[in-house]
Amino acid sequence: MINECDAAPAVYAAELLDEYRPGESFFFSTARHTMLAQGSCAEIRCPAGLNLPDVVASALGNALGLAGEPPVAVGAVPFDSAQQARLRIPAQVLRGGPLRLPLEHAPQRPVLTSYAARSVPEPAEHMRNVERALAIMAAGEVRKIVLARTLELESPEAVDVHQLLRNLAQRNPGSYTFAAETGGGRGQRCTMVGASPELLVARSGTQVISNPLAGSAARSPDQAEDKRRAAALLASAKDRREHAVVVEAVAAALRPFCRTLDVPAEPSLISTPTMWHLSTRVTGELLDPAISSLTLALALHPTPAVCGTPTAQAREAIRSIEPFDRGFYSGVVGWCDAEGDGEWVVTLRCAEVAERAVRLFAGGGIVPGSRPEAELAETSAKFRTMLQAMGLGQEAKDL
Repeated sequence: MINECDAAPAVYAAELLDEYRPGESFFFSTARHTMLAQGSCAEIRCPAGLNLPDVVASALGNALGLAGEPPVAVGAVPFDSAQQARLRIPAQVLRGGPLRLPLEHAPQRPVLTSYAARSVPEPAEHMRNVERALAIMAAGEVRKIVLARTLELESPEAVDVHQLLRNLAQRNPGSYTFAAETGGGRGQRCTMVGASPELLVARSGTQVISNPLAGSAARSPDQAEDKRRAAALLASAKDRREHAVVVEAVAAALRPFCRTLDVPAEPSLISTPTMWHLSTRVTGELLDPAISSLTLALALHPTPAVCGTPTAQAREAIRSIEPFDRGFYSGVVGWCDAEGDGEWVVTLRCAEVAERAVRLFAGGGIVPGSRPEAELAETSAKFRTMLQAMGLGQEAKDL
């Protein structure tokens, strides 16, 4: 979305990655540009009852003139709107072009060499949870419930967040690679690191883009089988219904803000190294240029792709079924400037890192017709993005 970044050399983007420091930096990389935010001019707190975009706009206004460049707010918003966002105005923002780290030229280093793993919930319990979600839908008005599970890895050694971020960027060049500090208890630093495939919303001037994803299939190393899986996903009535629910919700949320809105009638396919997804690119022109990217992001969040529909009932079902707090998983991460431009992506294919502990997240949309075994397999496939980046790709099938 930042045109001046498109012409910046890729080597400079790699230098920005080299300069990333856990606990001090915010990193955000897309197929178009790379951002490194360092230090802090101000932490942004939003007291209960106040509107977060208004608080951020006020903080950005107060920061005008404090640095040699226009201020930017960066950070993450949790899944649960009742929890506190972690946003700040950095002391310095450096921008570069697209980040390209060819696998063949720079082999990955493993992030962990030894660890103990625990699934929450255990695989069998996750399948029972899917059955519970199906029963809720059969008995009421809920059309979709997104259920997640976690993998908790404990290591005797500190986790190398910088190397994990580098590995993610190297393996997922088409994704939105990020690292954002999200706090932590007992004096521990906590960092959300990931390579999300899903753009929640981007705003540049009056132009708006959202790219919802819903409906997924695991990739195969066999080229013919991989092609078959992609075609099957595109033809799947169940996955297309699930996708349509998300696109309808995104369009309904954006329409009040837009003079024009283009919503393609048919989904397309996009891929990551581990997954195929149904994708629809929604574009629009804002009615009011004062509407910020963060306002749009919060109007969209949480979409049915990470929560379900209707939102309130699906969120309540998640609270009653999932045995953990999502925190910033399936929230949003990104940036917004004083003009309102910015980019916010859904916090997916990610892990929460706290010293020697890593918590990975993966979820899937449950709709009538979902099969517990298939839903479990989908979460296992989605874990592979992070597991492979940690150097644990061979063990992915066992976790």
